[in-house]
Amino acid sequence: MSEDTIDPNHLFVEGPRTILERTFVAEYLLIKGYLISDLDSLRPEVATDLLSEACKFTALRLADMDSTGKFPWEMQLMISPN
Repeated sequence: MSEDTIDPNHLFVEGPRTILERTFVAEYLLIKGYLISDLDSLRPEVATDLLSEACKFTALRLADMDSTGKFPWEMQLMISPN
């Protein structure tokens, strides 16, 4: 793998929403006809553009979920950390 390719194993920082983020990125890429594992074999500029769009898609999906109250337990943790 060259320095310019995207390593799918290092795309996500582990956190409470990592699985959800991976799912949304994978969903977007699938809509476009790709798998996450395809990113390292694409031209770097194509992979970067796809990943950028996938990240925007993911951010919008997460914001939508937050705004509709599908994560009320997270908000409760922010309000009272006890």
